[in-house]
Amino acid sequence: MSQVLKAVAERRSYSRVSTAAPSHAELLPLVEAAARVADHGALRPWRLIELRGAARERLGDALVAASGKKGERDKGQAAKPLRAELLIAVVASRRSSSKVPKWEQDATAAGVAHMLSLLLDDAGWGVFWRTGPLTRATRVRKMHKLADTEELLGWLYVGGVPDNAKAGKRLKIDPERYLSAL
Repeated sequence: MSQVLKAVAERRSYSRVSTAAPSHAELLPLVEAAARVADHGALRPWRLIELRGAARERLGDALVAASGKKGERDKGQAAKPLRAELLIAVVASRRSSSKVPKWEQDATAAGVAHMLSLLLDDAGWGVFWRTGPLTRATRVRKMHKLADTEELLGWLYVGGVPDNAKAGKRLKIDPERYLSAL
């Protein structure tokens, strides 16, 4: 089995991560490699935003404001971004193009996010990708300072793999059900 196939086959999400996190400098070569995803027209229609420290708290405040929840449920929304020391916002940053439609540019941005999550996992970090209905809320958009041509696709929550992490369980698929021929 190739190293790439093994890394992909063994990848898993960690819904809980430790407080360790890669530095900005450690992220740079991973982002550079993730940029190798399929990108029709070489538009690079994506960008990533690191959220650390107080930025995570501001995101929690934006989630609370966007949700309209009160009381204890309010605290739950505010705490979500604090589940990892590093969040990486994945932004589809659409470019004007007569050849590459918006959906294809969004697919490239999602590809970068998935590739980055694979690279982080391979580097020994715990990662999970969080989305949800508040991802596109106005308050959340403003907090991330998104342009009108941009959409937030979610956040990669990144941290250390907990010592007590159990082996990931993922049901195997029958690839024949998903691969057909014409």
